[in-house]
Amino acid sequence: MALISVGIDHEHASLDLLERATIVEHEWNKVLRSLMSQRNIHEAVFVSTCLRTEVVAVIDRFHGAIEEITRTLSDVTGLAPDKFADHLTVHFDRGVANHLFGVAAGLHSVVLGEFEVLGQLRRALELAVEEQTAGTELSDLFQRAIASGRRVRHETQIARGTTSFAQASVSMATNEHGVNLNDAIVVVIGAGQLASGIARNLLNSPSRLRRLTICNRTLARAESLRAELRDDRVHVAPLHDVAACITEARLVVAAIEIATPIVTRRDLERCDQNVLFVDLGLPRAIASNVQGLDHVRRVDIGDLRERIEQALGDRHDAVDAARDIVVEDVEKYLTDQRARGASVIVSELREYFDDVVAGEWIRREHDFDDLTVAQRETVASLVRSVVAKIAHRPTIALKEAAGTDQGTRLSESTRTLFDL
Repeated sequence: MALISVGIDHEHASLDLLERATIVEHEWNKVLRSLMSQRNIHEAVFVSTCLRTEVVAVIDRFHGAIEEITRTLSDVTGLAPDKFADHLTVHFDRGVANHLFGVAAGLHSVVLGEFEVLGQLRRALELAVEEQTAGTELSDLFQRAIASGRRVRHETQIARGTTSFAQASVSMATNEHGVNLNDAIVVVIGAGQLASGIARNLLNSPSRLRRLTICNRTLARAESLRAELRDDRVHVAPLHDVAACITEARLVVAAIEIATPIVTRRDLERCDQNVLFVDLGLPRAIASNVQGLDHVRRVDIGDLRERIEQALGDRHDAVDAARDIVVEDVEKYLTDQRARGASVIVSELREYFDDVVAGEWIRREHDFDDLTVAQRETVASLVRSVVAKIAHRPTIALKEAAGTDQGTRLSESTRTLFDL
């Protein structure tokens, strides 16, 4: 069996395609069940964020698995395979670890080093474990990648300054678009991790907001976030009240997963004062056709990506340091994986020899009827000693070569020779 990852991401696909390929989180379990019904897939983790839709799996046949994953993505997104097949990013075996560790480090994020991706990977793994689609191999891979991502942020400067969508969106609204937040009413649509970060950044900004309203489909989650924020300026409202809430707002930030825009063109037309809409959702949560609306400005992830790329040009040293850590951690992960593989095959080889001895002893037991108990034990001890000496050299060779290409070849040869 082998590892594979197949995905669509912002580095290789347009935002329009990513929007159409995004699967809301409460439907991930359906995707996992569909993947596990495929012939060549033995373990699977699925993650779909605003900038990445990806499957990581333990598979049998490479090409068969590619076809099955592509077919599954087509079924769950409603996209014909020819609409996205040329934009798929595929990694195999060692490349999967390189890729996933880099994603966890924030090296493939719009905002270099952003921390939201760690939570996304963790939730994807937790759901796969809950659905029993992630076994030992994928659990270890994701846990090690997440740990490496934390190490990168702790040991390098990649995470200095603006390091999240939350910080970047607030910074863009206030610094680049000149939104004056003093005595402003602000609306945040959503109450998840990203929305939480945005709310915290807004409340902690030097400007003094008059009110921050959190609109969310689940009021209990919005109330929970208000309790966490501990700020009297925070109010909550149900999602169906968002049209009324935005008419008073100076800034509206959407950080929500929703199939169709929750703020329509008609809602935007009701705004009679200057308001900036920052749409961080994919699929988009705010109608994009704002032409002719004098009071309305709208920016989305595409605008955010361009500005961040310009602003973070001085992080080359930090990126190099982060990549060095990723390389080191990937090598250690792969070495540990191979060592575990050697340990397993050594155990299987010894068990094989023990079974041969036990089987032959039972088959020839009557040949020793004339021996005393002590003599029988002497013969048994001699046989075990001979077998141990025969097994010693292969065992040492497998252990010494663990973590190398030679070790992989020896393991494969041993399995073939002894039918393990």
